[in-house]
Amino acid sequence: MSEVKKSFPNNFAGVHFHFVGIKGTGMAALVEILHARGAVITGSDVGERFYTDEILEKCGIQAKEFSAGNIDDSVQFVVYSSAYSPEKNPDLMEAKRRGITMLLYSEALGKVSERSYSVGICGVHGKTTTTGLAGTILKHLPLASQVLAGSVIKSFGDSCTMTSGHDYFVAETCEYQRHFMAFDPKKIILTSVESDHQDYYPTYEDIRAAFVDYICKLPQGGQVIYCADDRGACEAVSLAKERRGDIEAISYGLSEKSDWKILIGGTKSGRQHFSVDSRDIHSEFALCVPGLHNVKNAVAALALSCELLKTDGKNPSGHIDEIRSGLEEFSGGKRRSEIVGRAKTPAGQDVIFIDDYGHHPTAINTTLAGYREFYSGYRIVVDFMSHTYTRTQALLEDFASSFSSADTVIINKIYGSARENQSSASVTGEILAEHAKKYHSDVHYAGEFDEAAELGLKILSKNSGSHFPEGYIFVTMGAGDNWKVGKKILELLESGSL
Repeated sequence: MSEVKKSFPNNFAGVHFHFVGIKGTGMAALVEILHARGAVITGSDVGERFYTDEILEKCGIQAKEFSAGNIDDSVQFVVYSSAYSPEKNPDLMEAKRRGITMLLYSEALGKVSERSYSVGICGVHGKTTTTGLAGTILKHLPLASQVLAGSVIKSFGDSCTMTSGHDYFVAETCEYQRHFMAFDPKKIILTSVESDHQDYYPTYEDIRAAFVDYICKLPQGGQVIYCADDRGACEAVSLAKERRGDIEAISYGLSEKSDWKILIGGTKSGRQHFSVDSRDIHSEFALCVPGLHNVKNAVAALALSCELLKTDGKNPSGHIDEIRSGLEEFSGGKRRSEIVGRAKTPAGQDVIFIDDYGHHPTAINTTLAGYREFYSGYRIVVDFMSHTYTRTQALLEDFASSFSSADTVIINKIYGSARENQSSASVTGEILAEHAKKYHSDVHYAGEFDEAAELGLKILSKNSGSHFPEGYIFVTMGAGDNWKVGKKILELLESGSL
């Protein structure tokens, strides 16, 4: 942790923050939060253009190249990404020389959380979508709220944040390296706990312990809203309650014992229908994004919204219509089952191109199962790029068996991380593909993107109308940059040059 030398302000109006690594998704979102509260923002990053440049430009901010000259007497605080070192980055070296207070992104987010009634949304899966759902509901409610998600949310106006005030602050909080321990939550949503980030949490017990410690940061009588259908979440809450009996645990899920019990309806006209039975609400709702997991995320957000209404002295039953409107407005986020385009095959069949961030076996399995139900009549082709060698090695068989809802699977080379020693890795994308063939009859390895795009085009060029009358779903999935595969195929089909 960096040393905080200057007291963090309660009022951000006119305070000059300089962001190092400003184009990172979380950093750009925090920029939006502080900009909305009147702060003066500058920032630096690499020259390559990212989608977050558009977010920054909406705030009137142009990222500069890294330079000691970015730091002058007007800068009061420096916020920096953990990707940059105070010993090597010129902006940070100059800030350190001047004695300017420097905070990691997670520390700055924590300081902001101390200045509102804050809610942390956490879990190995679903935290971005749940945060987006919560923010979209809160847009419709009479609560002065700010919401920060870990990706662009369409219903936030293609932004990472939603602002209607800042009495309440809802933020996605990350478990990696225990970053969420800097956050100051009054309530927590916990979606799921299972083994992940094996480079930092070698065992399941290690990562579970982090979530237990985070829950125990709640104040006296604080609330944790958790998924009753997730074994890890239930265990984490149970262990936290052993240490802190005063914490109020509110469960949601399909389980009969859930405080917010979900009853699943059918899928009709591009909507998933479901109802909830709780002490506050007994009503039916609909969601425009696929997957049972997203219904559960929606109910977590719904439960939180009701608890915040009660905290504000309002009766949730009087706001069901607004909540329903918020849920139906939600259409996903960037790289979260994002429909990136549509085209026709040479044979005239429809192809829907979807990009999804799913990079853990459980997320892959549940997301593809959601597509199978939501897009019945389509052939599902998935191009997957695994993220980190440590995760792939630790969960190799889980990854290999996670594609059962897809019709065809293309596996790319592994997207490594700078924090790994790749030369000593004992697993490759090709090994993953060979293991996947044990569980799936149509698996192909295409290490490079050009090869994968060529293979994908060949698959889409087969006329399979009798078996899949609706056409194809082509999904690029993973935390890497294999979205380029879908983009290339889409551009070729749109050009009509095949």
